[in-house]
Amino acid sequence: MALSNRKPSMDAELRKGLENVSLPAISHATPEVIEMMRRATATPPSYLEDLKSQGISHREVRIPKKDGSNSEIILSILQPVSESNKPRPCMYWIHGGGLHWGDRLHTLEFPSDVVLEYDAICVSVEYGLAPEHSLSEALEDCYAGLEWTSEHMEELGIDANRLMIGGSSAGGLLATSTALLCRDREGPVLCAQCLICPMLDDRLSTASCQQYTENSDFLPSSLFEDVWKSSLKKDRESSSAGIIIPGRIEDLSRLPTTYLDVGSAEVLRDDVVAYASKLWTNGIQAELHVWAGGFHGFDIFLPDVAVSQASRKAKMAWVKKVFGSNQS
Repeated sequence: MALSNRKPSMDAELRKGLENVSLPAISHATPEVIEMMRRATATPPSYLEDLKSQGISHREVRIPKKDGSNSEIILSILQPVSESNKPRPCMYWIHGGGLHWGDRLHTLEFPSDVVLEYDAICVSVEYGLAPEHSLSEALEDCYAGLEWTSEHMEELGIDANRLMIGGSSAGGLLATSTALLCRDREGPVLCAQCLICPMLDDRLSTASCQQYTENSDFLPSSLFEDVWKSSLKKDRESSSAGIIIPGRIEDLSRLPTTYLDVGSAEVLRDDVVAYASKLWTNGIQAELHVWAGGFHGFDIFLPDVAVSQASRKAKMAWVKKVFGSNQS
């Protein structure tokens, strides 16, 4: 029997929720799909006003890329409107979108909650999207933004002991890879990494990758195959040494404490579980949650269902614990 016929089913409340929302069935990252998703995930002009109404201020900083071009990287800095007389913790956030769509203000619900509930700062980076930009270029954008943040912590009012990196899906991939760069380059010191359903391995060879392949599955493995192939194309053609694919790396020592979560009914499940196991093997403290019946990004698409609320509660509790234990 094919693995696609033997797989954990989607949570009943999530399945019902999907039936009631108009989400496109995407099985491949064609140019038409990429363009459609870029339009669909573009941040509306009203979003910044929405943040302000929640008590969150926003400003932009532009920093030069380090590739010798005249291009810039945009960072969005979010923090509570209220003043603080002490340094705040910071979450450096990298957005998802399959490396091909989304922007720095896309799916900021979780980091915005962190800003408000824990009197924190969020710095969200705009990185170059594929296929126009390679994976290594996107990674260097993320690293440059983190490096700038680390160098300006006093000016920004950030507690140097509470700089956390985080990201969801493709953002989780870039957050993981950026943390590895910090280790290898002896760069910014991170107190933790928060990885939400991260893309970790381009090989897509696990059982869960083979289970969720059909067009009827939400975000099947064929879509992930396409976005990996497209984002790695330029790097592989140029034999770039800048590619970091976390799932292929065995030495995960000297990394910060880690939070990982993933759904049991999604393509990336087994890659995330394997990465958590490798972290433990390397002596790294890691907290792993596999949410029963969760599909990829379930907590973003359907935040009000029970499993999404449980996921949010677990993430927020972990962030609170990390920020509390590292307070200066």
